[in-house]
Amino acid sequence: MKNLIFKFLITALGFFAVTTSSAQLNINPNGPITPVQAVQDILIGAGINAFNIEYNPTLGGNATIVQPNVMEFNAGASAFPIGAGVAMTTQGVGNLGDPDLNVLTGGSATNGCVIEFDFIPTGDTLSFNYIFASVEYTSYTCSNFNDVFGFFISGPGIAGPFSNGAVNIATVPGGNIPVAINTVNGGAPTGGGNAATCAAADPNWQANSVYFTTSYNPIFNATGALPNFNGGTVTLSANSDLICGEVYHIKLAIANDLDTGLDSGVFLEANSFSSDVVNIDIQAGASASDSTLVANCTEGTIYFTRPANQTDDTLVVYFQTSGDAIEGTDYNNLAPGDSVVFYPGEDTVSLTITPTNGGSTSNPMSLIVNAQTITPCGDTIIAEGTIWLLLEPDFVTMATDTTIFCRDPSVTIWGSVTGGFPPYDIVWDSGQTDMPLQVPVDGANGVYYFGFTATDQCGFEVSDSAIVLLNQTLAIDTMIQFPSNACFPSGAVSGTAEGVTAVVGQPYYNWTGPDTIPGIYSVDGTVLQNIPSGWYYFTVEDDVCSVMDSIFVEVEEPPVSQFSASPSSGCEPLTVTFTNSSQNTNNYYWDFGNGNTLSVGNTSSQTQVYSSPTTVMLVAFADPDCSDTSYVNISISICGCMDPNAVNYNPSAQVDDESCQYPQPEVEAPNVFTPNGDANNPFFTLNTTNTVQLELVILNRWGNVMYSQSQDLTLLGSFIGWDGRTPAGAEAQEGTYFYKYVATGIDGTQVEGHGFLELVRD
Repeated sequence: MKNLIFKFLITALGFFAVTTSSAQLNINPNGPITPVQAVQDILIGAGINAFNIEYNPTLGGNATIVQPNVMEFNAGASAFPIGAGVAMTTQGVGNLGDPDLNVLTGGSATNGCVIEFDFIPTGDTLSFNYIFASVEYTSYTCSNFNDVFGFFISGPGIAGPFSNGAVNIATVPGGNIPVAINTVNGGAPTGGGNAATCAAADPNWQANSVYFTTSYNPIFNATGALPNFNGGTVTLSANSDLICGEVYHIKLAIANDLDTGLDSGVFLEANSFSSDVVNIDIQAGASASDSTLVANCTEGTIYFTRPANQTDDTLVVYFQTSGDAIEGTDYNNLAPGDSVVFYPGEDTVSLTITPTNGGSTSNPMSLIVNAQTITPCGDTIIAEGTIWLLLEPDFVTMATDTTIFCRDPSVTIWGSVTGGFPPYDIVWDSGQTDMPLQVPVDGANGVYYFGFTATDQCGFEVSDSAIVLLNQTLAIDTMIQFPSNACFPSGAVSGTAEGVTAVVGQPYYNWTGPDTIPGIYSVDGTVLQNIPSGWYYFTVEDDVCSVMDSIFVEVEEPPVSQFSASPSSGCEPLTVTFTNSSQNTNNYYWDFGNGNTLSVGNTSSQTQVYSSPTTVMLVAFADPDCSDTSYVNISISICGCMDPNAVNYNPSAQVDDESCQYPQPEVEAPNVFTPNGDANNPFFTLNTTNTVQLELVILNRWGNVMYSQSQDLTLLGSFIGWDGRTPAGAEAQEGTYFYKYVATGIDGTQVEGHGFLELVRD
């Protein structure tokens, strides 16, 4: 008789107070695996002896070397329903040419993965669990891209349509329809698919949506080693009737359809490839570990399970307990007669473990449960599970002992908690509940203690304290700054420290800046030179401490070139005086713009003569490499008399300088005239030159005005004069008359004159 032992032993795991859970599968947690390891070490469970393991035989694959699309996985902290197992994907493999997959796809299967092997069962059934997933669910449901897989089993008592008379046991529950994209999905086409395509694969395809879920998608997306599957089946079971002791062959195969992209995968549950076995699994409730229970705090559950295809009959399973823990003393009595009964339709029976503090001193105590079943072949199979009972949890705290040598506004104090039953209530002696704790350490030198207490959900308490040692003597004593030139970096900083503790080597000094740490200027020393204005940071570090301070480097007043010209415009030749009002300077260079230059060490005024317009430049120096420049424009005009009537008229002048010279008015007067009706001397008139206005008054010898006239000669052209008549129009008597006149010249000059005239008619 064969004795096969199937043991489930869960190793205790501790948890820290602060943990992070990643909703992803752990891929190859123990390193990459070969297909042989995938079958022998992970997939095969009780009642199965496997051999002749092959990988992708149509392509000449090697099952003894690592294959990238065959992976071990475990669920980790995720909610994936299969805790551990083997994942097979279609990633990165050439066209398989597998005849059975081509039957499922209609001859278009491409890249994928095939693992096949022979096995001998000790029972008369085979059962294992799986989940199918694909990237095609959101975009190619009910299309021609119908990724498929199959579990093709052949051997005694099996007659099917596939190679070697195999049948496919990867089918929709309750029938013989293969599980695929177009048979198990969300019940609606996606990405432009046609419902008729799915209906052709399975007329009841929409009812199969109960076997489809997208709840694993966040887990798939977080698992970088897998394709981003966007849908999959619920956990399904593959089952077959067998003849115990006979040799069978199974091919586990998956492939893409038509294309080689948008991969698919199948997840096979670890140890589920089994034959006729009752499995025992002991699980803890709320616990510091999934393999430990604590007295008067937590309870556990023993799960007895049998294959899903063996639920038609009533089955009584007897079990035994052993280990350090005593039933009825250290934990409750589990079941009358130490047996459990599976009724028809039941595949799981559970018992509750309630640990008590019954007086045992052993800590921890083991509780081992084993059950025996006899296969139809007469073999005895023993299933076993183990859990540990604790009188109190392994509950430990650890506080950081931080040595602080320098005064800072605060320091971070950490306290960690492991074991017990999280979450924990943590209280520091100060009453604060934060973790980590920020505490001030800027007081006097000495030792400071910061204690805390952690209480778990069962009321267990542990305490610890963090120690902070403040022992600062290092300090920055003096910092000096030397201002920088405004034109180039010429500043400097210097620093010294006191209280240096240099047990090994010399203290470390560093200057850096400006304005950032680190800055573009940096030196490991006490002096930093040739720097511009800005904030600079001085760091001193000895064997126990580091301190830092800052100082601002000022900038000298910049040179300012400035001068004025008086006058800055006028007629040539123009004499100009320049006044130098520059600031923060000591030497000057003049370029007067008229060909003259001058270098001088004072701000004395300068005088120059100009006959044409120009620009004057003054360069004012603070030192030879730092200066400023200013400019003044000088405007020169050509001046003269612009009046063509002037004696000194200048047709080239740009500006009238008001120096025009005009001819004086001249007047000639006759002493006799004869207004006797002939054409000779009919008027007494004045002959004028250079005259624009003429006034004439004629008086008789008694002083009576005989004639008075004022004429604008520019309008009349010539002066007509007196015709020898009285103001009343009568002919005046012959005789002597008196005249006087005022002649106005071109420039307004007036000339006055008078005289006597004879009026003769004969």
